[in-house]
Amino acid sequence: MSDSPAARLQKLFEGHRLTPTQRRIAHCMVRGAAEVPFLSSVELAELAGVSQPSVTRFAVALGFDGYPALRRHLREVAPAERPEAVGEDAYNEYQQAVQGEIENLRRLSAMLADPAPVQEAGRLLAGSSPLPVLGLRAASSQARGFAYFAAKVHSDVRLLDEGGSMLADRIDACVTAGASALLCFALPRHPREVVEALEHARAAGLTVVTVADSAFAPVARDSDLLIPAPVGTGLAFDTACAPMLLGRVLLEAMADALPDAQARLEAFDAGAAARGLFVE
Repeated sequence: MSDSPAARLQKLFEGHRLTPTQRRIAHCMVRGAAEVPFLSSVELAELAGVSQPSVTRFAVALGFDGYPALRRHLREVAPAERPEAVGEDAYNEYQQAVQGEIENLRRLSAMLADPAPVQEAGRLLAGSSPLPVLGLRAASSQARGFAYFAAKVHSDVRLLDEGGSMLADRIDACVTAGASALLCFALPRHPREVVEALEHARAAGLTVVTVADSAFAPVARDSDLLIPAPVGTGLAFDTACAPMLLGRVLLEAMADALPDAQARLEAFDAGAAARGLFVE
């Protein structure tokens, strides 16, 4: 299992019932795991966009006497020396956004040092027929990309990328047809419809596998297996390289769990060649 500062911080928060504000603080701390142990409560509050008393209440909720006690603990689980921002001033705002995504991918790589959650997700997705794939608004492109490739190896993939009153009906139709699991891509800002859809899916008996920007996202409560992949926030609109790559990793794990995946891929390639589908 990954032993990075971010992973150790996230483990610290597991098992605690946090309010939305406290989840926001926790998410901020995981994103800046190397810097947070050196911040005052006021600085952390500004970084997370909350009040200073909220930071104090957060520390108490985790079982510490106050923020100073929490910070002392953080210095034990994070690097002993504050990292230097080497060359940061040399990057323009576009380069900084790219550097931020590179760091997000490094965090994803560290998390994947323990492949068990992804392998379990692959098994669940492979065993569901049909396989509903949910993603609304900002997450719709992630869901659509996964569904497109998943259909090459899975016999029945059903994309759910439109909200509205019929979404619950479409989930019910999947359950009636034999679905046992649902894959959800959930990215900021989190639509209320997604939370409600996952509540409905679990009540209908589906096992929910979720790719979200944080283990503290609003969808966490209604997810049986949540695998986090951070998004970039350096531009006007969030960037989602890590969630997209995690989707491809889940595709690989699902294909590994499908006994006829390779045969399906070979059949598709043969058919595409016979039709002249692609230009070489």
